[in-house]
Amino acid sequence: MAEATAFQQVYDYANRANPYPLYAELRKTPVALQPDGSFVVSTYWEILALLHDPRVSSDPVNRRAPAAVSALQQASDDPAQTAANDAGFILTDPPLHDLLRRLAMRYFGPPNAPERVDGMRPNLASLASGLVDLFDAKRQIDIVDEFAYPLPVTVICQLLGVPPEDEKRFHGWADAIVDGLGLEFEPDPAEAQQKGALALQAGIALSQYMMEMIEKYRQQPADTFLSGLVTGGGPEGQMSPGQVLVTANLLLLAGHETTVNLIGNGMLTLLRHPAILERLRHEPELIIGTVEELLRYEPSVQLLPNRSAVTDISIGSTTIPKGSAITLAIAAGNRDPSRFEDPDRFDPDRKDNQHLAFGSGIHSCFGAPLARLEAQYALFELIRRLDNPRLVTDPPPYRHSPILRGPRHLLVEVDGVRPSM
Repeated sequence: MAEATAFQQVYDYANRANPYPLYAELRKTPVALQPDGSFVVSTYWEILALLHDPRVSSDPVNRRAPAAVSALQQASDDPAQTAANDAGFILTDPPLHDLLRRLAMRYFGPPNAPERVDGMRPNLASLASGLVDLFDAKRQIDIVDEFAYPLPVTVICQLLGVPPEDEKRFHGWADAIVDGLGLEFEPDPAEAQQKGALALQAGIALSQYMMEMIEKYRQQPADTFLSGLVTGGGPEGQMSPGQVLVTANLLLLAGHETTVNLIGNGMLTLLRHPAILERLRHEPELIIGTVEELLRYEPSVQLLPNRSAVTDISIGSTTIPKGSAITLAIAAGNRDPSRFEDPDRFDPDRKDNQHLAFGSGIHSCFGAPLARLEAQYALFELIRRLDNPRLVTDPPPYRHSPILRGPRHLLVEVDGVRPSM
C-alpha cells in the first residue's frame, strides 16, 4: 500500500489537533499533484493568485463534486422543493455568480443595507453577556456547547428571521452536513457511506424546513434578510425560489459553523497564551488585532476543495491541466514564511496581516464583517468575565472535518464568573 501523502495525512483524524507540520511539508511543493489527479496549492502567493484567476471555476459541473456538496445539491434539487439546476453564488461562476451575490448583498450590507451588520452590535453584546450570565454557578464550562455554538446560531437565525424555538433543530443538521465534507478521504468505505447518507438526510430536512419559511415570508413579508430575498425586487429582478433556498441554506450553515470554530479556536489559543489573555483584559482595543491574528493563525476554514481549472493553468513551475480539481490549502498559506514573519508565532500586534481566512477575489466571504464582530464581542466577554480560566484537556477533542476545523468540546475550569458591568 502506497504511503499517504502529506495532504492525505491532513484528512487523517489523528492529525486534527495539529495539522501544521503537515502544512509545512506541503509548502515544500507549492503546487502538488495528488494520486487522484487533483492538485493541492499550499503557498500564500500561489493561493492568492488562483483566488483571483478567472480560469479557476467554483461550479460543480466542472469537477467531481465532494460528497457533502452532492448531498446539498440533491437536497436542493428535489423536485418537490426547487427547480433543477438552481444554485447559490458560492457554487457558480460569473456572470451568474455576480448577479446572485448582488441580489443577496442587497439585503445584507452596503450600499442598500449599510446598517444591517453594524446595527447588530448592541444585540451581540447582549447575547454574549447573557450566555456568560448562565455560567454563574458553574466551575466547569464547555465553551463550545454553552457559548460558541448558541451565540452565532442565534445571530444568524435572527438575521434570517428563523423563530428562536427552531434554532436547536439546526445543530444536528449542521453537524451531519459538516461531517460529510471530505468523504473521499475517509479510509472506511462503510463509514463514508453512512456519513454521506446522514449528510443527504440532513440536507433534505434543512431544505424542507427552509421552503416552509420561504412560503411563510411570501405570504407575510417582514423585515428580515430571508423575507427580502423572497419578496424584494429591483432593476436586476429577484432570485428564483430555488436560488433563495440554496442561498438561505448556505448562509444558515456557513453563517454559524465557521463562527463556532472561530470562537472555539480563539479561546483555545488565548488559553494557551495566558499573557496575551491577561493583556486583553486591560487593553480591550487589542481585541480587533487579536481576532485578525486568530483568523490567520487558526482559520476556521482550513481548505477550499471546491475549485477546478477550466483551462490549462501554469503556476510556478507546474501546469494544472484543464478539468483538474484544485484544493487551496488556506491554513498552509496563512503560515507561509515567505509572506508572514515568524508565522508560527501568535502575535496580536502583527501589523501586516492580510490573511486568507476569508478567501479573496469574487468569492471572498460574504459574512466576514459579521463574523469579525461576533468573534470580537464573544471573546472579549469571555476574557473579561471568566476568573482564572484554564483548560481541562489539551488538546481538546476536535470535530471530524479537516475542512471546517475546530474543537468539538472545549472544557474550561474557572474560579468564578465576574458580574456584567
